[in-house]
Amino acid sequence: MSKIVATNRKAYRDYTVLETMECGIELRGSEVKSIRQGRVNLDDSFARPENNEIILYNTHISPYEQASYLNVEPARPRRLLLHKNQIRKLIGQVAQRGFTLVPLKVYFSERGFVKLELALCKGKKLYDQRETLRRREADLEMRRAIKSRRK
Repeated sequence: MSKIVATNRKAYRDYTVLETMECGIELRGSEVKSIRQGRVNLDDSFARPENNEIILYNTHISPYEQASYLNVEPARPRRLLLHKNQIRKLIGQVAQRGFTLVPLKVYFSERGFVKLELALCKGKKLYDQRETLRRREADLEMRRAIKSRRK
């Protein structure tokens, strides 16, 4: 079973998730230790294709205290590790249809590697966000009514 370290809750609110995929992240040793402590923040992070690679931006990994001079910049761009055919597919979809690549969660795989769940998303309009909220509240009220009816 994989251990989830961080999730991007804003992604589900602001975007419609169309497709997800697992990918690795190119990290330094001190960054991995910091992630093991759960000191990673995915809010406002996104990925963008550049030179036939997918680069992750705005992901904040706090510096590891014991690493001293080996620490790197917390919000530096990081390369995502994907197969070439996956990269080509993502580049085509982002370029043609105006989709966005958003990280959903960071976790450790069974083998102990840091993995990132990357999603191909389409931005929600404000009225879509309100509709989702309305639907969620209606479902909650229905469940409450059914539960009170049983008693």
